[in-house]
Amino acid sequence: MLAVLARLSSRWSLSAIPLYLLAGLAVGNGGLLPLNFSHDFIQIGAEIGVLLLLFMLGLEYSGQQLKQNLRAGASAGLADFLFNFSPGFIAGQLLGWRPLASVLLGGVTFISSSGIVARVLSELRRLDCPETPTVLAILVLEDLVMAIYLPLVAALTAGGEPYRVAISVSIAVVAVLAALFAAVRYGHYFSRWLTHESDEVILLSTFGTVLLVAGLAQRIQVSSAIGAFLFGIALSGPIAERSHRILSPLRDLFAATFFFFFGLEIDPRTLPPVLVAALLLAGVTTITKILTGYWATRHGNLNFRARLRAGLTLVAHGEFSIVIAGLGVSLEPRIGSLSAAYVLLMAVLGPVTARLVR
Repeated sequence: MLAVLARLSSRWSLSAIPLYLLAGLAVGNGGLLPLNFSHDFIQIGAEIGVLLLLFMLGLEYSGQQLKQNLRAGASAGLADFLFNFSPGFIAGQLLGWRPLASVLLGGVTFISSSGIVARVLSELRRLDCPETPTVLAILVLEDLVMAIYLPLVAALTAGGEPYRVAISVSIAVVAVLAALFAAVRYGHYFSRWLTHESDEVILLSTFGTVLLVAGLAQRIQVSSAIGAFLFGIALSGPIAERSHRILSPLRDLFAATFFFFFGLEIDPRTLPPVLVAALLLAGVTTITKILTGYWATRHGNLNFRARLRAGLTLVAHGEFSIVIAGLGVSLEPRIGSLSAAYVLLMAVLGPVTARLVR
């Protein structure tokens, strides 16, 4: 089924991502043609898909480039937070939700999907475009914010003591800073260790290390995706080029599984009651994401089309938004269905808007 959809998207010169999402929606629980799946198997494949997308995105950039982009993108990251957290928080307050539930909805509207954006940049061959480093800097800053935000809101929703919340957040901050330092300072040692004349050895070593680093990140309440991305940043030289060539087929396989699983998790019957609110929120945050990208590239001597491309590329929302919504279901039951409808709209809209300006 995914192969047929991939062929259709290629023939129509469209991104396959929306088709994968809609396919999952159609055959999942409550869909038009519900099928029995091995849920755990597909879920693991989906998680691997995100890791490989982010790892191979990291391969495109060196540790020095990451450091420069983060330093230059600090103001853009702040603008991104103000522009895109506010609509979700305000919407939650207008709906009469508790402040913490509104904070969670703000997180849903704030974070773009690194997985979808990474796939779109690869599909459209824009990794070398002048605006792409700024786009990546914003994505990395968002993921770093999530490394602090997720353990914080998880502890608050669980009703944890203040000192436990502080400990959880401190561990996340220290872990992220240590990973950044290791990627920038000692990346060449990782590259030297992984180098080998056999493609099989490189495949198993690199893929295994991606899973190991991501797993360690997740165990200490840091995003597994940012762990995979930083490991990709750490690799350089010939090993990065060979890893890209060897792992590309695996990335394509598991990335398709991820987007399919994403649609599979959404029950279509929960969408109609919240569709109007989701449409309004999607319209507002599409505009704010475009403004974010356009404003962030103001100092790069880029033309209007490049700056607009940056904003359009950031529209897609995905995996993190669903994770955040899951934390808030106990506080506000409507946050799950509203977030699902919103994320589905943005996940379909993102790959489409990214193609509007070439």
